[in-house]
Amino acid sequence: LFFLLFLSVKNTKILYACKANSNVEVIKVLKEEGAGVDVVAPGEIYSAVLAGCKKEDILFTGNNMTDQELDYAVSHGVLLNVGDLSALERLGKKYPGHEVCVRINPDVGGGHHEHVITGGPESKFGIYFSDVKLALDIAEKYNLKIKGIHQHIGSNILEESTFLVAIDVLLKSAKEFPDLEFIDFGGGLGIPYQPEDKKLDLNSLNTKVAEHFKQFCTEYGKDVEFWLEPGRFLVGESGYLLTTVNTIKTNPGYKYVGTDSGFNHLVRPTMYGSYHEIVNTSNPDGEKEKVTVCGNICESGDIFARDRELPKITEGDILALLNAGAYGYSMASNYNTRPLPAEVLVNGDNVKIIRRRENFEELLLLKGVGPRTLQSLALVSEVIHGSPSRFRDPARFSFP
Repeated sequence: LFFLLFLSVKNTKILYACKANSNVEVIKVLKEEGAGVDVVAPGEIYSAVLAGCKKEDILFTGNNMTDQELDYAVSHGVLLNVGDLSALERLGKKYPGHEVCVRINPDVGGGHHEHVITGGPESKFGIYFSDVKLALDIAEKYNLKIKGIHQHIGSNILEESTFLVAIDVLLKSAKEFPDLEFIDFGGGLGIPYQPEDKKLDLNSLNTKVAEHFKQFCTEYGKDVEFWLEPGRFLVGESGYLLTTVNTIKTNPGYKYVGTDSGFNHLVRPTMYGSYHEIVNTSNPDGEKEKVTVCGNICESGDIFARDRELPKITEGDILALLNAGAYGYSMASNYNTRPLPAEVLVNGDNVKIIRRRENFEELLLLKGVGPRTLQSLALVSEVIHGSPSRFRDPARFSFP
């Protein structure tokens, strides 16, 4: 797949934006394919190192970074990608002479929803392109070496023109930096979720980007590396959320199909109004009917699909929600105190559990606080409140 990503561009480096799916085994697969890793939090640095990634192949693109996060990245030899003047100043004070990348807001944004547009005046991300001079002044003050600049304008972009405009703005800003080694154009490459969505024409985009970048390198006076950070584009279409139908009921407006999952496992439909194709794996060719597929979370917005025509569904059927490989498990939660599901990696005939299903004990117990401690606290509670504790209720206790 990497050979399809800007093959015509000289000195290309691909970093997997692991916030899309930060499972260590997924990172390992992409590392073996030759990708580095773009991380956005110390936990993702930890995961990338655990997956065997070299420090020079990890870029930490923090957001409103604390001093502790700066320290953590520096202590692991990971290059920092700084998106605000405050963090750049703090980095310079603590680590004068350090190498750094700076994130530019190019005043261009795009994406499938306003919450994922990460460029332009409405975005909190990046040093605004008009403040480049201030960033250069801070770098000179602390002898920081700005070896790269970066942008990321949004997520799941399918319009070629949006990328090209943003690339031109960043390349214009790049000319203000005297000694760049790379320019990182971020991610945002989209995948088709809805039936009418068209895939990005990578061949066309590849050719046009190569022309723009080659011209820049000529004018800049040297070749610099072209970096790219696809996340969803690499893993989104590879993932499926499997859920079992346990309840079917109707009211005057809808026929509801209730499942044993919910937005605690896949929040995109609730958060963004996103469309995910649904396949009834138990009856894929059945006669179609209009249904609303919902989850088991105690929220009215816990809807996977409303008024969707699907092959006839009965209780016990297994539904597959497609394109769930990105921003599914990585955005999942324990809301309603529900354990997270397992993750399974399938490669041909090889099937491997890469994250086992949570249980109540793991969910409810604190590290270092064992069952006996909790049971003792429950007994104290009986004395204080005068009502017995119910140790057999699995939603409240899980004692061996």
